[in-house]
Amino acid sequence: MYPFKQLTKISLILGLGSLVLISSCRKSFLDEPVRNQTPEDFFSNPDAPAQLVTAVYSQLYEWQQHSFSWIGITSIADDDADKGSDPGDSGTDKDQLDKFTFTSSSLSFTEIWESNFKGIARANQALYYLPQFNNISAGVKNRYIAEVKFLRAYYYWNLVRSFGGVPKVTKAIVTQEDIANANVRASAEEIYNFIRQDLTEAMAVLPASYGTDDQGRATSGACIGLLAKVALYQKDWASAKNYSEQLITSGRYALTSDFAGMFKEAGEFNSESIWEVNCKGTDPNKGISGYFVVQAPRGAGGLGWGFNTPSQRLVDAFEPGDIRKAATIITSGQVLWDGFQTNAAAPNKYYNYKCYVSKTMETFNGNDNETNKNLRVLRLGEMYLIHAEAANELGDTAAARKSLNEIRKRAGLAASNALAISDIRDAVYKERRVEMAMEHDRLFDLRRTGRAGAVLRAAGIPFVDNRHELYPIPQRQIDLSGGKLTQNPGY
Repeated sequence: MYPFKQLTKISLILGLGSLVLISSCRKSFLDEPVRNQTPEDFFSNPDAPAQLVTAVYSQLYEWQQHSFSWIGITSIADDDADKGSDPGDSGTDKDQLDKFTFTSSSLSFTEIWESNFKGIARANQALYYLPQFNNISAGVKNRYIAEVKFLRAYYYWNLVRSFGGVPKVTKAIVTQEDIANANVRASAEEIYNFIRQDLTEAMAVLPASYGTDDQGRATSGACIGLLAKVALYQKDWASAKNYSEQLITSGRYALTSDFAGMFKEAGEFNSESIWEVNCKGTDPNKGISGYFVVQAPRGAGGLGWGFNTPSQRLVDAFEPGDIRKAATIITSGQVLWDGFQTNAAAPNKYYNYKCYVSKTMETFNGNDNETNKNLRVLRLGEMYLIHAEAANELGDTAAARKSLNEIRKRAGLAASNALAISDIRDAVYKERRVEMAMEHDRLFDLRRTGRAGAVLRAAGIPFVDNRHELYPIPQRQIDLSGGKLTQNPGY
C-alpha cells in the first residue's frame, strides 16, 4: 500500500556546474528514477520539479538529521533522559551532552548544523529552479514551492532553537557575495520572523490534506501547527492562541483515545497527527536512519544500543493513574505489547517505549537501521497545551483550564482545579513534560521558559546561566568561515 523503491540518486547537470542531490526515497511521492541530464533535458523533463522537491524531503531521513546527534541534543541532554547504553560507551559525545561537559568541538553540534543547512541549501536550489519550469501546471508548481518553504522553515526551526541566530541564507549560493553573507549570523529574531514568513506564505497555498499515497507531505495544518509553536517561543501569546485554536476547532483533527496506540505503526497518521516524517512502506521500509536501533533496549536478548533512557525523575513525574506512563516507559524485564520480553538484566532500568518497533507485529525488513518508524513532529495534543499556555498568559484562565483538562481527561486524570495564572502556568508546564515526554522538546521548553538553570541543576546537571541557554556554534564552522562566524556567549 505504501511502496518504496531503492535508494535514488538524482544528478542534475545545471548551468555552469553539477548539482548532485542524493535522495533516500521513503514514499511513492519521493520515488524518482536515476537520471543524468543536460540542462535542456532537465527543464523539459516533467519529473524534474518533483525531483527537486524530493531532495528537500529526503534530508529528513538522514542519520545526521534526526538520529543519534538529534536524540543527543534534544533528549539525552535534558533531565528526563540519561545517556543510557553501558557506562563506558560514550556514544562519541553523548556522555558530554548528558553531563553538560560538551564543547564547541563536540560532534553532535557539527552534524546538526551541517544537516539542517544541507536541507536549507536543497530548499534554496529548489526555490531557484522551480519557477523556471513551464511543463507543469501553475497549481502543482505553486504547491511544490509551498512545500519547500515549509521544509526550509522546519530546518531553520531546528537551528534557531539550538544555536540562536544563524546565517540567514534565503537563496541559492552562486556569487562570492552570497558566500560572504552565508558566514554572517542573523539575529534569532530575524530567523524566527523568516520562519514565520515562509510558513505564512506556504499556509496560503498548501492543501489541508492529501490522498493516502502522499501522506507526510506538508499541509496547511502543518504550517499552522509550526506557526503556533514558533509564536510560543517568541511569547507572541495572541498568535500562539489563535493558531492552536484554529487546529483544535477545525474539525479536521481530534485527540485519539488510544495514547499508546498513537506511537505504534497502526497509529501513524491518525486523527491527532498534524505532521509526521513518513517512514511507512515496504520493499524495503527505509525509516529515519538508525532512529530506532539507537534507542532500543540493550543487553542479551535486547534489540539495540540502549541510548536515551528515561530518567527516574521522569518516571516519578507521572501522577498515579496516568495512562501515558505505561505508554512512555519500558521497564527492563517487562513483556511488551507484542509479547517480546525485555532483558531483566539490561544495563538500564528504563527504555523509551514511544520509539519501540515490533519486529513481529509491525513492518520490519530485518535491517534495524531501516526500521519503519514515523517521527511524530506535530500533533494535536501539543496544540491543546500551546493553547492552554497562551490563553493563560493572556489572562483567559477559563480557556486555559479547558484545554489543559482535555489533555488530562485523555490521560485518565482528574481535572485541574488551578485558578491563578501562576498555578495554571505551572500545571501546563507539568502537563507538557509528561504529555510530550521523549518527544524532543523538554530541554527547549526549559530554556524558553527560563527554568533550565534551576531545574537542571536540581537534577545534578551543571547548567551555567548565560551560557547553556544555547548550544555552541560548531568550531568547525567558525574555522571554515575564517572567523567570520561569531561564537555564542560562554564558549
